[in-house]
Amino acid sequence: MKTVTLPLLLTSLLATPVLAQTTPPAGAPPVQRGAAGGPGQPGAATPAKPILPTAAKGTGRLEGTVLDAATKKPVEFATITLLPLSGTTPLDGGVCDERGRFKLQGLAAGEFRLQISFIGYATQTRNVTITSGLTTVPTISLEGTAQKLGEVTVTGERDVIETKPDRIVYNAEKDLTNTGGTAADVLRKVPLVNVDPDGNVELRGTSNVRVLINNKPSGIVASSVADAMKQIPADQIKSVEVITTPSAKYDAEGTGGIINITLKKNNLEGVNGSVGLAAGTRSSNGNASLNYRKGKVGLTSSVSGFMFYSPNRNDLTRYLKDGSGQERLSLEQQGDGNTIGGGGFGRLGLDYDPAQYHNLTLNVQGNLFRNSGEYDQYNNVLLPIPSEFTRNTDRRFRTQSYDMSGSYTRTFEQKRREWSVLAQHTRNRNVQAYHLDQFAGNTTENLAKNYREESDNLARNLETTLQTDYAHPFSETALLETGAKAILRRVSSDYDVFNSPSASQLDPVYNPDRSNLFDYNQDVLSGYGTYGFSASKKVSFKLGARVENTRINGNFQQQQSENSAVKQNYTNWLPNLSLSYQPQNPKKPGQTLRIAYSKRIQRPQIFYLNPFINSSDTLNISYGNPQLEPELTNSYEINYTTFIRGSVLNMSAYARRTGNAIESYRFVDADGVNNQTFRNIGRNATYGISLFGSVKPVPKWDVSGNVNVYYVSLKSASLGLNNSGVMYNLNLNSGYKFEKGLSVQFFGGLNSPRVQLQGRQAAWTFYSMGLRKNLLKDKADLTLNADNFLSATRNLRSILDTDQFRQESNNYIYLRGVRLAFNYRFGKVTQQAPKRRRSIQNDDVKQGGDGNGQGQQ
Repeated sequence: MKTVTLPLLLTSLLATPVLAQTTPPAGAPPVQRGAAGGPGQPGAATPAKPILPTAAKGTGRLEGTVLDAATKKPVEFATITLLPLSGTTPLDGGVCDERGRFKLQGLAAGEFRLQISFIGYATQTRNVTITSGLTTVPTISLEGTAQKLGEVTVTGERDVIETKPDRIVYNAEKDLTNTGGTAADVLRKVPLVNVDPDGNVELRGTSNVRVLINNKPSGIVASSVADAMKQIPADQIKSVEVITTPSAKYDAEGTGGIINITLKKNNLEGVNGSVGLAAGTRSSNGNASLNYRKGKVGLTSSVSGFMFYSPNRNDLTRYLKDGSGQERLSLEQQGDGNTIGGGGFGRLGLDYDPAQYHNLTLNVQGNLFRNSGEYDQYNNVLLPIPSEFTRNTDRRFRTQSYDMSGSYTRTFEQKRREWSVLAQHTRNRNVQAYHLDQFAGNTTENLAKNYREESDNLARNLETTLQTDYAHPFSETALLETGAKAILRRVSSDYDVFNSPSASQLDPVYNPDRSNLFDYNQDVLSGYGTYGFSASKKVSFKLGARVENTRINGNFQQQQSENSAVKQNYTNWLPNLSLSYQPQNPKKPGQTLRIAYSKRIQRPQIFYLNPFINSSDTLNISYGNPQLEPELTNSYEINYTTFIRGSVLNMSAYARRTGNAIESYRFVDADGVNNQTFRNIGRNATYGISLFGSVKPVPKWDVSGNVNVYYVSLKSASLGLNNSGVMYNLNLNSGYKFEKGLSVQFFGGLNSPRVQLQGRQAAWTFYSMGLRKNLLKDKADLTLNADNFLSATRNLRSILDTDQFRQESNNYIYLRGVRLAFNYRFGKVTQQAPKRRRSIQNDDVKQGGDGNGQGQQ
């Protein structure tokens, strides 16, 4: 398998068949280093020189520059191949840097052919005479060529999963089982990531993970990550990056790491785009994209719409415990219903290069999301006061959001020197509401109606961000990065409850005791500095620290007590360190050993803070806790990557120790009602190992798999609670390409039972198969996917066990699905070299799960 950085990927796409097969993997020791950067520096533009057949060596040097014939701009990362006068076996080669310059050294004197190629340009070959000293080739101008999509043949491509020194990349566009699905379907296949049947996202066993879209926070995920992942079509996702130990340049939030979803965008000249339709038994969607680029101006746009349908069924049994530990049956519940929803997602981007070394960008994206469901639930209450009733509940959730961002980036002739200014404003508005009718006994007849209740909660989240960053190289292998940032958040929750005052007066009236307006302001000011350098050819370091000051002011409009107000002001010093070792063993190229440490913070989001009481089920209520304080986590990781005959193996050992941990807490009150909320309840420690491997048994067959095993210890001295256990998750992804544009893909995953502070959740599995046929000269494709086709539902069974009660619940989630998708691509394009872009990355708040404002446990 071949794993490459972006510059090397472009090189691989253009290289001759020999070069495409012999280019070393990312992380392999470079034969030569240019001005673009040194080891251990992400984004360094200096690629490794291809491994070529042995040739006579000497003292000759060959240098030159490659330009675009029309624009006279450098052709970045063009492939340079040195060939004999006769024959096609390369003797040496490399790629151009960001100024279009190339340099070959240690060459024997004599007559040779020099081949220059890059995607979108006509390949040139010219004769050169190399002396024992420096030979300078006259400037080479490449002519652009127009190609219709589907008519370009490449000799190499990205694998489905790539490993890099500081992250794992899942190339979603290469996995055909994603076609017609959503972002949730994509994330289930990403190494180290776990998505449960409800759509809640975890990374290495923790939900304390920040999800970014195109390296930026988004209002789409502000209220619910689970709901956001249903809104983004899989067909618009290019890749997903998993960063387990982010540097100080990232916000210090997300103790488990960062998941960055990169949406498709191109640097292709001309007009191009795509349309897609998918119809399925669980969900259907349509999406389209249109892109334009000419010279200094580029436009990217896309729009999509979707709908889904999900029946559900559950049952619950609760036992109360007395002082001697004896259990008595207190509650039985059975319910069933269905949920239907849908929405749309759109984005528009503009980038403009007014002059050399200057770039401006403007981006806007927004979404609409709706779901509603009707639910019938029978309740048999035995303790403390026996009663029997049935509830018919109509639940509704609506959200809309938008993000606007702009940036200015100033690059310099000195490579890796860069200054940028960025600004972003996001807005999220969501309403969750319910209306219920209660009936005596096991009936829904109108005559038996004895109670009515309705409620709505309007939540708003406004966020404004200003940021500046500067990078300055002191040498080929030393880079200083520094910056400052301000995040201003304005959050509110306005909730009202109306209920029947008595059995004789059913019409709901306003209940002031259960209604309120909560305002929450959070300002975070931060600065950071990182310094990366190479101590030797084999060892490189990256040191960094971030200082963050947080100011919080929250209050209720109707103050019930002095403790209702929330005021916090704290400053945190958050260091990190990483060390990379590359032994540069020619027999095992690409070996990398990395050791990393970081201290990170986790601030609670409105999801955890919102005091609104969701009492649509009056026997099981949930609400947030405005008094929550942030978590602090120390993370340690040892990571080893090696490449063996085209295969990759990545192994990690990690540990996380969190103090003041935010955990879900449940208790039964005097009325027998189960309360779910959140508290800072103690220590959360995780120790684990993960193993990822990828191999191509034959050129057309790729197989990759991931295993993650970890031990979790949860302790709360204040509540006298503790729980621990070993958990694991594993997955396998495999694809095979047949002749005539036919390919097949399989994915399967297994997740062990989950350990929680007050109980456990059952294991679950997920699998899918996809079959794709390319049509219309590869400009279109038809894909058939089947998910979990052997059984209709999954039982997400959970057990809660406390001093007060033991509760068993079965939640049957419908996961069987079949969908048929069609995609068509159009346009004439020519390739333009990628440019360095900057984007805001707000990853500084603890995020929530479901769209009801409370987490699933």
